[in-house]
Amino acid sequence: MRVLHVSDSFLPRLGGIELHVRDLAERQRASGHEVSIATRTPGVDREDLPGVLRVERRGTSWLAEQRPDVVHAHVSIVSPFALTAARRAARAGIPTVVTVHSLWTHVGPLPELARDLWGMQRWPVAWSAVSEPAAQLVRDLLGVPVGVVPNAVDLSDWSPPTRLPYAQPPHVLSVMRLTTVKRAVPLALLLARAAQEVDLTATIVGNGPQRRAVEHQLRRHRLTDRVRLTGTLDRSSIRRELAGASVFLAPAHRESFGIAALEARASGVPIIASARSGVATFVEHGRDGLLGADDHELADHVITMLQDRDLRERIAWHNRLVRPRFGWDEALARNEELYAAASARLGAPARAEGDHGALVG
Repeated sequence: MRVLHVSDSFLPRLGGIELHVRDLAERQRASGHEVSIATRTPGVDREDLPGVLRVERRGTSWLAEQRPDVVHAHVSIVSPFALTAARRAARAGIPTVVTVHSLWTHVGPLPELARDLWGMQRWPVAWSAVSEPAAQLVRDLLGVPVGVVPNAVDLSDWSPPTRLPYAQPPHVLSVMRLTTVKRAVPLALLLARAAQEVDLTATIVGNGPQRRAVEHQLRRHRLTDRVRLTGTLDRSSIRRELAGASVFLAPAHRESFGIAALEARASGVPIIASARSGVATFVEHGRDGLLGADDHELADHVITMLQDRDLRERIAWHNRLVRPRFGWDEALARNEELYAAASARLGAPARAEGDHGALVG
């Protein structure tokens, strides 16, 4: 099967969608499919990743040139390139899947404008999202069936060490892009509040536009000697960080799934995360970690987890002995089901109402 993934953003930009699309494409190739990736993100040098099409021109001639058997569009909050490609592919009779990787909430009128401008609810595509919270928001917006196809990790790459880490004081780890959506500054404030009650050290892995603001908060609360900012790390380095972590803290409320938290869960680390995020898909409160409704609860959970060694070790042993779901075998099977559903959807012809032309091609 010739599979064409379409994403506005891709490597070398680092983020959840970018890494997931890269990993999904690699595993589909390994299973025998012919897979390409189309993106608007420019490359950084002449030697690009294999199978990546950097689309610079307008129009859809590039789509016709690819001759895909199925188009799989990956969208976030604002994804005009991927959404336009999905609409055009479906109207051309190509089985098309749209996977939503973000929570379409608290982002102003953008989802409603896109729906009304393009008539998205009438597209003959198979809709999916990476978690049930994300899927429900799409259902509410479009009034169409939306499947749940979670992201995945290679569970063998994130196997836990045989021994629990011994860190004194306990060590908090976060892996995230330092952005407003990921709540980088609130993360620094959570650590500051917890540090008032319990001795701790912390590492924040990642980079982004909020780094200077995070550094400012760490200086303001005199935490620069206790909280380390590493910048972006590769996966092998992140595994080493996880091996020494007492807890993993994921403060984002609008996290649609949470790949970094799943990697930590698979590595045996207790998770502290927002109960409103997609992390709750694979973390049960009191079993895999602790979930908080707001920052006050999250800070309390950090303090509790670091003070209560018995609780921390009980959850850590559970996370080591009970492997999480969401490995790649399950993800590949679910994507195959989506592609079959997309073919079935083409039995209903696309309608022209609401077609105001492509914004980008």
